[in-house]
Amino acid sequence: MHFEEFSLDRRLIAPLDHQGLEVATEIQQQAMPVAMQGKDLIASSKTGSGKTLAFLLPAMQRVLKQRALSKRDARVLILTPTRELAKQVYSQLRLLAAGTGIKTCLVLGGENFNDQAKALQKDPQFVVGTPGRIGDHLAQRQLHLNGLEMLILDEADRMLDLGFAPQLLQINQAADHRLRQTLLFSATLDSAEVNDIAKQLLKTPVRVSIGHGNAEHTDIEQSFYLADHLDHKKALLENIIAQQSIQQLIVFTATRADTQVIAEQIEGLGLSAIALSGDMNQSSRNKIMDGFSRGQQQALVTTDLASRGLDLLNVSHVVNFDMPKFAEEYVHRIGRTGRAGAKGVAISFVGPKDWQSFQAVETYLAQPITFDSIEGLAATFKGFAPKPKRQSNKSKVNKPTQHKAKKANKKPTRSNKTFHQGIEVGDAPLRRKKGPSKPDKDE
Repeated sequence: MHFEEFSLDRRLIAPLDHQGLEVATEIQQQAMPVAMQGKDLIASSKTGSGKTLAFLLPAMQRVLKQRALSKRDARVLILTPTRELAKQVYSQLRLLAAGTGIKTCLVLGGENFNDQAKALQKDPQFVVGTPGRIGDHLAQRQLHLNGLEMLILDEADRMLDLGFAPQLLQINQAADHRLRQTLLFSATLDSAEVNDIAKQLLKTPVRVSIGHGNAEHTDIEQSFYLADHLDHKKALLENIIAQQSIQQLIVFTATRADTQVIAEQIEGLGLSAIALSGDMNQSSRNKIMDGFSRGQQQALVTTDLASRGLDLLNVSHVVNFDMPKFAEEYVHRIGRTGRAGAKGVAISFVGPKDWQSFQAVETYLAQPITFDSIEGLAATFKGFAPKPKRQSNKSKVNKPTQHKAKKANKKPTRSNKTFHQGIEVGDAPLRRKKGPSKPDKDE
């Protein structure tokens, strides 16, 4: 379905053509008609599916074609969980609004409050921001939402994870009138928290779900490698960079300290690299992300700051140097590649400290995962065998005291930890435990 078939204003078709966008994605085809009819919507789709345009185009169409409820209040408020995602949405909004006369404003935490207050005094029709700072401006009466026509929540599940539920309810109360339309986008619709907040914010919403959050991404080639320790992971990374054709690369780590160390390692391998972590001020983070999106560096090493929402079309490879703490983050991390129909490669290193996280990812994806290996870099670590079930107290009581004494004198048997999914993949065979010896008849 082409965008022209949605009867969009010609001023919106022009910037789409300029970006080479002609055919709507599946989430856009299903969500846009609902939103353009003025109905509340709760929608879910996999990362990289084009959901940003699925809510921006109906919002722009409404502002261009319908009279405002208020001359001074914001007409559309778009909330995102992170500053980086807000900047990405705002950048796309600016492209659509260019030449239309529509005024926009970006309101983020960590930036000058007074400058934002001055921008809000210019009565923008669109406000994009994070819930915490939007709540601050409401409390200081710098922002009024009595005439708000559309409230859009992007990645609502993540906002709830970050503890923004009170701010969302505060914003809902400030714009609580029957003419308001609400669009809620979430990575999953199965979350109890998402459904609870939806009941409070939305009125008889239409539900749209494209695939599942854990659905396999056919445009991304995924591979997993076992690793013994930190230096082993570094050796694997070095081999991958040397052997694969990389356009741009994002490496995700667990700690801020590792971002700089790994960035320096990648620099030594001949790729321009830069580190991004949460302890940087907002100005520095913006500069780094802007430079990387413009292709000034070939590699970005970061924590989960860059795992959501960023539309970086030139990223060909994603490496999980450390597995994420939460299984859902794995999907968002690898979703930084394979976007807009392009092919991508996602590689994950799994060491002893990553094993529990790996198992959570495997369960979340609902499919078995096999490990690849690189000649000369095979790991001795093969995963941990499941912990044996403890015997019940009842069975212990039935055992003769004589056998208990003998068992207590034995050295504890070292558990075999070289098994994944009950299949022997290591060098050490699984030995069957000996049963208690029978007492001699002479005793």
